[in-house]
Amino acid sequence: MDDFSKEEWSGLSGASRGDCTTSYNPFISHDFLSALEDAGTVSRQTGWQPQHLRLETSGGTLIGAVSCYLKSHSQGEYVFDHGWADAFERAGGRYYPKLQVSVPFTPATGPRLLVARGASEPTVRAALAGGLKTLTDRLGVSSAHVTFAIDEDIELLEEAGFLPRTDQQFHFRNEGYGDYADFLDTLASRKRKALRKERAAAVQDGITIDRLTGKDLTEAAWDDFFRFYMDTGSRKWGRPYLNRKFFSLVGERMADDVLLVMAKRNGRYVAGAINFIGGDRLFGRNWGCIEDHPFLHFEVCYHQAIDFAIERGLKVVEAGAQGEHKLARGYMPVITRSAHYIAHPGLRRAVAEYLERERQEVAQIGEYLEEHGPFRKG
Repeated sequence: MDDFSKEEWSGLSGASRGDCTTSYNPFISHDFLSALEDAGTVSRQTGWQPQHLRLETSGGTLIGAVSCYLKSHSQGEYVFDHGWADAFERAGGRYYPKLQVSVPFTPATGPRLLVARGASEPTVRAALAGGLKTLTDRLGVSSAHVTFAIDEDIELLEEAGFLPRTDQQFHFRNEGYGDYADFLDTLASRKRKALRKERAAAVQDGITIDRLTGKDLTEAAWDDFFRFYMDTGSRKWGRPYLNRKFFSLVGERMADDVLLVMAKRNGRYVAGAINFIGGDRLFGRNWGCIEDHPFLHFEVCYHQAIDFAIERGLKVVEAGAQGEHKLARGYMPVITRSAHYIAHPGLRRAVAEYLERERQEVAQIGEYLEEHGPFRKG
């Protein structure tokens, strides 16, 4: 990211609050992407070697970019291709390294083919899609993967020869609610009563909830949150992806875009979740705790996020990857999209057949879950 000035990168659509604040996505900002690199969480050593693409005019003006990484594994992506890698290597191929277009460790949808404000979006996106395919072939790597991309990017990537893939997340949509009670009024009676009881039970045992953002994000608060993150991450993944330095850099560079929801008991914090604030949505990311309390995870991660989004007038809460338990708490199924360029013809055919079946299954599951949401019928 040091190859781009913050000023020129911030001129890309969605990369800063800029001219259209609603489109701002904090994960494609120069602050966030450079913090990952400066903290050492993204590097050749961690298997995420930055290989960013830039598209410029003959005069050297940046008109497009792609945050891209040369990868030696498939960890931290949340769109799984381990089976493809295993099959290709058992057949004598070499799957790694590969190119990955994404925000590391972040399953949040956003623009991936980044266009400078004022430039022709279809033209620049098409050039970037073609350039990514060309780079894959020139480097001689097996594949390129563009994950959690917006529809406009997927359309042009398909035209360039990428295979489309779908998956599913759960998002809360703010339908102009005045407060949480307004949201509850849209639920079926049984679901409404269950959530009231759940929220009351979560703050028993003298638990209180604090929301920290901006100047309230002190190093002491980051120390507490990092302890939660390491405890939960070590049990869940074996080795958490982010380090302590990353959180300090994020707090220093983009404190107003961060929301820590922290649970306190007996004068100390015992659990917390980090969220990032976009132009029109809240992105829930990591959670951790050092004490187990019934329903506290749901309160800190999901209910408090809804409260905050309603208060701020944000349209959507993206609650991260997976988790059908989110459905009962007002988070409905949403299709996420990715696109994959496979250089080897045989592997490409096999993956294409698999993806066609997978897309049908994802659509069917989404329809089923939509029918079983918590909202009142009609």
